[in-house]
Amino acid sequence: MVSAASKPARHTPVKIVVAGGFGVGKTTFVGAISEIEPLRSEALITQASSGIDELFEDGSKTTTTVAMDFGRISLQDGLVLYLFGTPGQDRFHFMWHELAKGAIGAVVLVDTRRLDACFAAIDFFEQRDTPFMVVVNTFDGRLNHSLEDVREALNVSPDVPMAYCDARVRVDVQNTLYQLVEYALLRALQGIPVS
Repeated sequence: MVSAASKPARHTPVKIVVAGGFGVGKTTFVGAISEIEPLRSEALITQASSGIDELFEDGSKTTTTVAMDFGRISLQDGLVLYLFGTPGQDRFHFMWHELAKGAIGAVVLVDTRRLDACFAAIDFFEQRDTPFMVVVNTFDGRLNHSLEDVREALNVSPDVPMAYCDARVRVDVQNTLYQLVEYALLRALQGIPVS
């Protein structure tokens, strides 16, 4: 006879996608929260990608994700979030369909200095009718724009949750993930299907 104390804990796996444009902080976001060593598929940015990929003119970004980032975080009540960070370069967007399969929701990270870099991610999740939230990466704690100004600039529906988050700060990332899971659960309880 197996006692209740010796039964293995039940885990509920949940897939979440972390998306956004090049250099918005997706790899940092996944790495800040993952309880395991995150899987990263970073490659050096070389001059060969000039004219193909978006590059930072100041040369401050030296690597880019070429496949995905992967991390895991266990929350209360056996909920285990599996985080899949998408590559931000336009030429890798074809991978987003595979990464998004089975996801309950997505975080779309935004850099307000380059709003145009996040439109593709927002469009992607809107077209799939996947629950997503827009998260403004605060980069060194700077709040350059109100969330309502960002919502208006991105033309995002009023029901889409928005938040500020420093992608380097574990508690900020954790709060963002809780908010996304609650939003996805609310939509599921309302009977809104996930693609």
